[in-house]
Amino acid sequence: MTEGFRPVNNTPPTSFTGKIKFYGRMILDLQILTIYRDLVTTIPAFKGNVLDVGCGQSPYKFLLNPTQTKYFGVDIVDAEKFDYSNSDITPFNGEDIPFEDEKFEGLICTEVLEHVQHYQKLIDEMYRVMKTGGTGIVTIPWSARYHYIPYDFFRYTPSSLKTMFSKFSEAKIKNRGTDIVNIANKVIVLWFRNLLPSQIWKWIFVPVWIALSPILIAVVFIAHISLFLNLGSDEDPLGFTIIVRK
Repeated sequence: MTEGFRPVNNTPPTSFTGKIKFYGRMILDLQILTIYRDLVTTIPAFKGNVLDVGCGQSPYKFLLNPTQTKYFGVDIVDAEKFDYSNSDITPFNGEDIPFEDEKFEGLICTEVLEHVQHYQKLIDEMYRVMKTGGTGIVTIPWSARYHYIPYDFFRYTPSSLKTMFSKFSEAKIKNRGTDIVNIANKVIVLWFRNLLPSQIWKWIFVPVWIALSPILIAVVFIAHISLFLNLGSDEDPLGFTIIVRK
């Protein structure tokens, strides 16, 4: 199975154009927006050594206070399969984190576990390298299309997450968005997938999708209002954020 609409890689806002891409995409990319909203309330408070697991281009490193933290990023050797290339990190095999026990006061892992076949091994490794009293933030998708094919394996319920992170002394699970935001996200993806079709003959319908753009604008507006007011059911969100403490 080929992937017709691959996710845009997530890069840090380190330049003017990078800032436009990073912050501008949050208007339409509700997954990234909800992830960022949770990270920005947690990561700036980190101190000491911080590990970013499956870091890609380290898009959220800038949220750390550089005077109070030391950043370590790890990602798989063949991360280019996910459209990432970052030479300033430590490569690993996707399961065994190459650092000693209790090295890190903070841990970040965003949208990674769904791509890991032996996810419990990696979670146990996160636990091993975190210091007692350390804090970690993990995000996973719930409603997300099959992506980075064939390296997309799982979606996890809160019930399974409680078991997966049971070694930690505390694991708080919260939803990212509601069913209203979820539906809006599907409409946005549908619109852009048809605006930029992978098959040549489908380009004849592009004017139709352009004509429907007012509907897209209304959907985006409703999604942001729903996020702001927390409208809708949290039983079918975009994803989940887990705050763990060892």
